[in-house]
Amino acid sequence: MKEQSFLPLTVEEMRERGWDEVDAVCVTGDAYVDHPSFGIAIISRLIESLGYRVAIVAQPDIKNVDELRKFGKPKLGFFVTAGNIDSMVSNYTAAKRKRSDDAYSPGGKGGGRPDRALTVYCKMARAAYPDVPIIVGGLEASLRRFAHYDYWADKVMPSVLEDSGADLLIYGMGEHQITEIVNRLAAGESVSELTDIRGTCWMADSADIGAGRFPGAVSCASFEKVRDDKLSYARACRIQMDEQDAVYGKAVLQKHGERLLVQNPPALPLERNELDKVYAMQFMRMYHPSYEAVGGVPAIEEVEFSITHNRGCFGACNFCSIASHQGRYVTSRSADSVVEEAKMLSRSPRFKGYIHDVGGPTANFRYPACGNAKKKGVCKNKKCLAPKPCPSLVANQKEYLGLLRKIREIPGIKKVFIRSGIRFDYLLEDKDESFFKELVEHHISGQLKVAPEHCSPEVLDRMGKPHIETYDRFVKRFYELTKSIGKEQYLVPYLISSHPGSTLTDAVRLAEYMKRNRIRPEQVQDFYPTPMTNATCMYYTGIDPTTMKEVYVAKTPAEKAEQRAMLQYFKPENREIVLRVLRKTGRMDLVGDGAKCLIPADSKTGNGKENPDKGKRPAAWENQRQNSSGYGRQEHKNSRGHSGRQKVNGYKAGKKR
Repeated sequence: MKEQSFLPLTVEEMRERGWDEVDAVCVTGDAYVDHPSFGIAIISRLIESLGYRVAIVAQPDIKNVDELRKFGKPKLGFFVTAGNIDSMVSNYTAAKRKRSDDAYSPGGKGGGRPDRALTVYCKMARAAYPDVPIIVGGLEASLRRFAHYDYWADKVMPSVLEDSGADLLIYGMGEHQITEIVNRLAAGESVSELTDIRGTCWMADSADIGAGRFPGAVSCASFEKVRDDKLSYARACRIQMDEQDAVYGKAVLQKHGERLLVQNPPALPLERNELDKVYAMQFMRMYHPSYEAVGGVPAIEEVEFSITHNRGCFGACNFCSIASHQGRYVTSRSADSVVEEAKMLSRSPRFKGYIHDVGGPTANFRYPACGNAKKKGVCKNKKCLAPKPCPSLVANQKEYLGLLRKIREIPGIKKVFIRSGIRFDYLLEDKDESFFKELVEHHISGQLKVAPEHCSPEVLDRMGKPHIETYDRFVKRFYELTKSIGKEQYLVPYLISSHPGSTLTDAVRLAEYMKRNRIRPEQVQDFYPTPMTNATCMYYTGIDPTTMKEVYVAKTPAEKAEQRAMLQYFKPENREIVLRVLRKTGRMDLVGDGAKCLIPADSKTGNGKENPDKGKRPAAWENQRQNSSGYGRQEHKNSRGHSGRQKVNGYKAGKKR
C-alpha cells in the first residue's frame, strides 16, 4: 500500500489495505474530493489520524440501502453530511427552479444528491444498521439545528436532528467535537451518553428531563410556537444568535413536542497550533480517480491551488450564515504553516505558477476584532464594522501582508491572487496603506470583487453593512492607486436585490447610483433566504430580530422581478418593468434623454437622438460579470473556509466554489 492514498471508496480499495472492517463510514452528498476545502475530507482524515479505519460513501444511490452496507457494520458509527452546501441551495435557484449543474458532483451534473440530503442519508443509515450511532454535521446540519424557516417549503420545519433521526448533531467547525466523540465511542460509551460535548446538539425525551437538569441554560419558544407565531420566531432567533459565542454562550433549549432539543454551548475555536495540524494532514488534494472518466469534479478547479489561512468572520453580515457556523471569533494559521502549503503546491506537476487565493471567509482578517474578544467574547447584538467601525477595533493587516510577501518569494510562484472577499471598510481603517498598495499592485487578476451590497442607508443597516460613503472612499483610492502604477484594473461590486428592508424606492435609488457610476452587472440575483441568518428571519417574519421592529419585505414574484430589473435597468427587455416601477414610485423624471435618466422616453432613444451612453467606454465596473447572491458568497465561504459569503463547507462550512 502506498504511503499516501485516498481513503477507501470501494470494497476493493478497503481490501487492498488489508481491512475486513472499518471503524467509521463517512457519508457525503458531494463527490469524494480529498482536499481540505471539503469538510468531509478534513473530518475523515482527522478520524484516520486518531488511529481509526475510515471509509467513504459519496452520493449513494438513495434507492439502494446496500450502498451503506458495502463496508460492513462500522464499529463506531456513520458520520453524515449533505456536503459543502445545503442540498436545497445546491439543487435549486433563488427562484426555486431545479438546477441542472452541480460543481460538487462528478462531471458537474446536477441530480447527484437528493433534496434534504442529510435526512435522506440518515434514514438510509438507520435502515442499514439500526443500532449503529449516526452523527451528523456540515452546513446543512449546522444551520438547521433549531426549528427553522425553510424557503423552499415556505414553512417552519423542526430541527434536522428531529427530522433525520440522527443521534447527535455537530454544529460549527467540528474538529474538537469529532475527536471527543470517536474516542469516547471507541472507549465503550454509548452515543446516548455523549450529551455533554460542546458544539453538539441532542434530543432529550421528556421522561429524561428532570428539574435542574440544565442549570444556566436558556429556553427559546418551542417548534410548535415558532411555527404558528412569527413574533415568537423572531424572539427565538434573537436568543439563538445571542448564545453563539464560545466564551459566554449558554446551552439553548427548544421543545419539539414531547422531546427537547438541547444545544450545548459552542465549541472552543481551534488555537493556531491546532489549526496548523489540521492543514498539515496528508490530503491527496484531488478528486477520486474514479471520476476522471466523466470529467472530474469541477469544484476542485478554484481550490486546488488556493490556501485557507483563517476561520471566522467578525463582519457578521445579516444575510450570511458564517457567524452561525464558523463564528465571529477569527482564528488563523501560522505564517510557517501557510508558507509550507504554498511550497507544497508549487511542487505539484499540475501547478502553473499561480496561487488562486490566500483567503477564507474574509481574506484580510487574521485576528479577532479587538483584544476583548478572547477573554470576554464578541459583543452581543453589535457589529464590529457597521454602521461604523467600533472604537475598539484593531485594524492591522501587517501580518497578512507579510504572509503574502513570503509566498510571492517562493521559487516557481509567478502570482498570488486574492479571490476571497476582502472587507474594504476594515482595509480603510488601517492607517498603514502598505497592504492596500500591494493588493492593487500584486494580488488582483484584472478585477477585484467587493461587496457594497446596496447604497440605501436603511437597507444597508438591515444588512449589517457600512454605508455607501465608505465604499465610495475605497473606490476613489483604489483607482488612484491603480492609475499610479499604470495598470488597468476594475472593481466588481456585489449587489443584492430584494433584501429585507429594500422597498421599490430603495431599488430606484440603487439604480440611480449605478447610473452615476456606470455600473452594469451582467448577472444579478435576488436575496436567497437560507436557514439561521438574521435576514432570513426578517424575510419570514417581517421583523428584525435585533431590534424587534417591523421590516418591509418583497416576497411576491412580481415584487422581486421589479427590484431585480432595477439592477439591470439598461437592458431593453427590462424597459417595461422599469417604467412600471418609476410610475409607482413617482420618479418619471428618470425617463427621457437627460444624463440622469434611466430609460429613454420610448423604446428607441426618446426623440430620435443618439443614446448618450452609446459607444461610451464603461468606467470602473461596467460589463463586469458578477453574481450578487447573498447566499452565493456564503456558499463559497462554506467550501473554501472549510468547514465560504459560504465560501464556507462539509462537516463545517464557510466560501462557495
